[in-house]
Amino acid sequence: MIETNRFEDVLQINMGREKDGQVLYRVSAYLVDGLLIDTGCAHTAFELVDFLKDFDVNLAVNTHYHEDHVGANRLLQERFGINIFAHKDSVPLINQVPELYPYQELVWGYPEPSEVGCIPESIETNHFHFDVIDTPGHSLGHVALVEPRKGWCFTGDLFVAERPKVIRPEENVQQIIESMESLLDLPTKDLVLFTSVRKVVEDGRKAIRACIDYLRDISRQAKELEKKGHSIKDIVKILVGGDNLFPELTNGQFSSENMIRSALKLDDA
Repeated sequence: MIETNRFEDVLQINMGREKDGQVLYRVSAYLVDGLLIDTGCAHTAFELVDFLKDFDVNLAVNTHYHEDHVGANRLLQERFGINIFAHKDSVPLINQVPELYPYQELVWGYPEPSEVGCIPESIETNHFHFDVIDTPGHSLGHVALVEPRKGWCFTGDLFVAERPKVIRPEENVQQIIESMESLLDLPTKDLVLFTSVRKVVEDGRKAIRACIDYLRDISRQAKELEKKGHSIKDIVKILVGGDNLFPELTNGQFSSENMIRSALKLDDA
């Protein structure tokens, strides 16, 4: 399944595997001035390449190495002969077959290994300039792309919601906050967030500040509860109402417990 939306000169491409008439999960890529930002998952790779044949695609960037952001890399290279870039820490991970959990194989599929180059500090297209910002936290080797004149910020999976409830065990709340703060410090008049979850947030600074405040508050409350002798499971139940079905559906990979454990390590500020 592919659906599109347009924001100014940016084309949002939403993709997801359909099963029994239902889209399992939608992930967004973006096409702007010949630059493709992320390539979706393996299950939609052929659909994406077929869709893009009517566009002028000159270059692609992976915001990080996860399977729902690199799935069409190999096919895009074969069909269009384009270069693809990623953070140096993501490059070796994109060029190998990942180890996936059953839910990941079902929803996104195994991406074919692809040879990508180390992303430069900035990228020029015919009409736009994009600064490459290191934004670790969601994963190793994560970047955001920012067009300073327009205020566009392509966040990958760094920002998905103002009040996130679940994260993976390898995610780091401390780094997530620091990466978000680096975006707030950018000298752009506006900051429009183009997320991987179909949302375009026009007041990006307000949304990022809200997320940072929320995570810091969760950390503060969790630490207070821990001092009173509450277990991690108790803290999760008190602060976010307990874990829902995500841990069961994702082999424990997405859970509120992961978020609380990481938030408890957050530096006091």
